[in-house]
Amino acid sequence: MRKTLIVTNDFPPRPGGIQAFLHNMAPRLDPGRLVVYASTWKRGREGAEATAAFDAEQPFTVVRDRTTMLLPTPRVTRRAVGLLREHGCTSVWFGAAAPLGLMAPALRGAGAERLVATTHGHEAGWAQLPAARQLLRRIGQSTDTLTYLGEYTRSRIAGALTPQAAARMVQLPPGVDEKTFHPGSGGDAVRARLGLADRPVVVCVSRLVPRKGQDTLIQAMPRILAAEPDTVLLIVGGGPYERDLRRLARETGVAGSVRFTGAVPWPELPAHYGAGDVFAMPCRTRRGGLDVEGLGIVYLEASATGLPVVAGDSGGAPDAVLDGETGWVVRGGEPEEAADRIVTLLQDPGLRRRMGERGRRWVEEKWRWDLLAENLKALL
Repeated sequence: MRKTLIVTNDFPPRPGGIQAFLHNMAPRLDPGRLVVYASTWKRGREGAEATAAFDAEQPFTVVRDRTTMLLPTPRVTRRAVGLLREHGCTSVWFGAAAPLGLMAPALRGAGAERLVATTHGHEAGWAQLPAARQLLRRIGQSTDTLTYLGEYTRSRIAGALTPQAAARMVQLPPGVDEKTFHPGSGGDAVRARLGLADRPVVVCVSRLVPRKGQDTLIQAMPRILAAEPDTVLLIVGGGPYERDLRRLARETGVAGSVRFTGAVPWPELPAHYGAGDVFAMPCRTRRGGLDVEGLGIVYLEASATGLPVVAGDSGGAPDAVLDGETGWVVRGGEPEEAADRIVTLLQDPGLRRRMGERGRRWVEEKWRWDLLAENLKALL
């Protein structure tokens, strides 16, 4: 692999899906041939200490910009060019194509021979807005490859690009650590701690924001409880929507059957997946298509844990499910449809087992990080 400069606003210890994508991928490249240029997580002593401690543990060089939001300004572009030259890098990976990919011409002029930019869900939103669409087109023209998560995001983004740039697009989705997410991940201990040992559990692991569909699950609970009265909905994660969700559970009369864990440390997430009998996140598209699910790595983590999944139809979420094999895709925002699929799974242990086993095999065949890292090395 060429010596590579990663340019990204999204990098741990800042939490988030893009951050996790990059941090899972970077160590699987050649650490001795890698330099990361990233934003600072947050200002203040606590943020600085957390960032410094994280960076010190990495097997590659991490250079932090003073800003908490890395944008392609002239100053940031000069800094990126300086790092490229200082470290002798000849390839660049933009962790998120928009907007940092706008620096591509300057970096190519400074000696970068390969420029790869990864797109996520937000670039699909950019493709729908006239001004942002033009910027995305420039990024496609000035890089060697734009990567995409799945067919949904590819189709949306390709329409904003020149035919030549669209033809150069390559799929590079996030992966799953199948050694971390597996059927024996410790779910029984979580169930015991929460007093759920003998109860059917529907688990949802995600940030608490409207798009994810935790409200749809709460609205589905009366129908689920009518069929399986002991069922518990376990909502794992934190976020700004939590107060509204708690109020909805009270108003719907199911508060006693809904458990909120709040934010859970990453090392404990596999066990929380394993605490469920069924994984469900019926995500939906909002804001006229601007708020959309890029892929939904949680479905694949659940599959790796051996759970059947019930996914929403937002954006690229269906790309993370083999509909009818590893679970089902339902219409986002439709509680009755989600409830019917969940009840079917709760009442059929054999079906749960078969879908969970198929999902586990699928992750091992297609979604392992080591396989995807080899694809990125080839692109770089």
